[in-house]
Amino acid sequence: MHFDLTDLSLFRHTLECGNITAGARRSHLSLPAASARIRAMETSLGIALLERNRRGVQPTPAGQALLQHARLIAQQVERLQYDLGQYAQGQQGQVRLLCNTAALTEYLPELLAAYLVAFPGVSVDVQEQPSLRIVQAITQGTADLGIISTAAPSEHLQVRPFRQDPLVLIMPLAHPLAAEPSPRFVDSLVHGHVGLAADSALALHLEEQALRLGRRMQVRVRAEGFDGVIRMVAGGAGVGVVPLASVRRWEGVLPLRWVALEEDWANRRLQLCARDFTGLPGYAAALVERLGLEE
Repeated sequence: MHFDLTDLSLFRHTLECGNITAGARRSHLSLPAASARIRAMETSLGIALLERNRRGVQPTPAGQALLQHARLIAQQVERLQYDLGQYAQGQQGQVRLLCNTAALTEYLPELLAAYLVAFPGVSVDVQEQPSLRIVQAITQGTADLGIISTAAPSEHLQVRPFRQDPLVLIMPLAHPLAAEPSPRFVDSLVHGHVGLAADSALALHLEEQALRLGRRMQVRVRAEGFDGVIRMVAGGAGVGVVPLASVRRWEGVLPLRWVALEEDWANRRLQLCARDFTGLPGYAAALVERLGLEE
């Protein structure tokens, strides 16, 4: 098997475009050259990678497997180019950190600021993603570190405790649920919610829990960040689900009630994960140490 980056890029572009002609154009190759490359790939493997028809091309099972690897390699090449570019600009390194909504907004800002002051030559690429996607990215090597909920399966990764992060149900003082002694998440689904952006990690997580109960969340309005959710709830816009840490900042300031959710998925603990903590470069290991300082 003898593939180069041009082969893999051409194969990926061909399937993303749906035909070899468009794939060749996107790869800056002539059609004869592109066709010859794909035939050579199939000959090298001894199996067909594409199913050809009048509409274009579709991947065979082997072609689908190759496509997944080609996309991963493209991500790694892009990361390589970026990292080397940072070194060329005098930067000493970069850490890619993926985290859920709560970690990004409630715990990381001060910790990352202190780390960046201590390591002025290092940058941190922080992205918010759901825990399951973070586990996948760490497994595939497209990120260095992740902060995930213990609800996400991560037995194949190395993990360390990060923070307790229980979720609570918040409501205006005059809301019907405020009169209930221990309202549950399912009870809140008959009422309008104030939520985060639809693509945020927590919003996706809550929608998943509602679907498991056979319901859909009635999101009346979406806010930027937990503070926005809390302020809208206190103003009477609906109920919401937020981390306890975010509510603590507003206790005694805004007129609202919060109740701890008893569901197992809401009693969250966050943990730091990596494929191998001992294999991290020194500046990334220093970030791991910094993140573990405060409990």
